[in-house]
Amino acid sequence: MNIKTRIKETLNSIPKYVDLVAISKTKSSEEIIQAYDEGQRIFGENKVQEMTEKQQILPSDIKWHMVGHLQRNKVKYIASYVSLIHSVDSMKLIIEINKQANKNQRIIPCLLQIKIAGETTKFGLSEDDATQLLENSIKYKNIKINGLMGMASLTKNELQIHNEFKKLKNFFDQLKSKFNQLKILSMGMSSDYKLAIKNGSNMIRIGSQIFGPRN
Repeated sequence: MNIKTRIKETLNSIPKYVDLVAISKTKSSEEIIQAYDEGQRIFGENKVQEMTEKQQILPSDIKWHMVGHLQRNKVKYIASYVSLIHSVDSMKLIIEINKQANKNQRIIPCLLQIKIAGETTKFGLSEDDATQLLENSIKYKNIKINGLMGMASLTKNELQIHNEFKKLKNFFDQLKSKFNQLKILSMGMSSDYKLAIKNGSNMIRIGSQIFGPRN
């Protein structure tokens, strides 16, 4: 099955209110264009240099999402064009994004990354830290925290994944009652996106199901 068929099938399998981020890391411009030709406009990358190289040669109406862990010293390279940063996990990063957005006369939308998985290798904030960051971020005018992102544990245990997603959705709802700018709940990848949508996700990040195994 080719990329065009796979992206059509994926888009047909999700509700209209769910945004699909096609994770294009390690994929060539030619492969991205195949998905683009089927109407896909949001692509996610986890490395700043790779995303910037692709942004410079691919169509200008693509919305680029930074989904990987972002180092502060790399923010300046993406501040002029990035559409959404999924992985904000510290006050220092918020301050740097705000500074670089200001230089580019932009407001950069971001998501706070919440740790919901059991694995120690995954990044993310605790609920208390996230609440505090949201409160403190309001004074920075060139960054807007629009929602939350979380990655479930890499496990075949569906009940565990369901519980992790449900916990994040409950926290999202709780925060939304205080911070009405929160609109995006980004959770779910190729292996678990259907479960994520059932638990309230409105943005999913899918790579291998569209592009095949990672290069």
